[in-house]
Amino acid sequence: MKITRQKHAKKHLGFFSNNFGVREPYQILLDSTFCQAALRGHVRLREQLPRCLMGEAQLCTTRCVLKELETLGKDLYGAKLIAQKSQVRNCPHFKNAVSGSDCLLSMVEEGNPHHYLVVTQDQNLSVKVKKKAGIPLMFIIQNTIVLDRPSPKTIAFVKAVELGQLVSVHEKESIKQLKEEQGLMKNPEQRRRKKTRENKWPQSS
Repeated sequence: MKITRQKHAKKHLGFFSNNFGVREPYQILLDSTFCQAALRGHVRLREQLPRCLMGEAQLCTTRCVLKELETLGKDLYGAKLIAQKSQVRNCPHFKNAVSGSDCLLSMVEEGNPHHYLVVTQDQNLSVKVKKKAGIPLMFIIQNTIVLDRPSPKTIAFVKAVELGQLVSVHEKESIKQLKEEQGLMKNPEQRRRKKTRENKWPQSS
């Protein structure tokens, strides 16, 4: 059974690597439900995750997840300790925290540019993640970490790219890099300066 799981994990990782640029060190985005399941099942994440993925893994979370765990109180104190030992990644909810599931979804928007692997026991979050192409999903079954197979949405996206109907993630990144190198993309600060100059010197009618 263990060999079969590793074989499937290797196959799935190869798929995500070739089509979406997922690579080591794998960025593991934790939520509160996964931390709690790991605690209850005595799952040693820093040992099992690299073993499951057959490579280096970095545990990550967000301020919203930490805030959620803090709000839930002493019943999830152990899960909070697990999350606190992870790297805290910046999310767009610095002033107003949202639920952990909403925060994780926001972290994988716009093609999952940071190549996160979402790990959760939340079924609703899992369903929403599967509706986005190119996001690896992991969960715990019988105290064992499992990498889910690519979702139908992800497979359909890859097939569409192969048929030339869509632009792949790699191609989008290459186009963006070329534009930046040629000065065709302006950063937000440059745009603000231009807008300020236009407002300061309005054209006379």
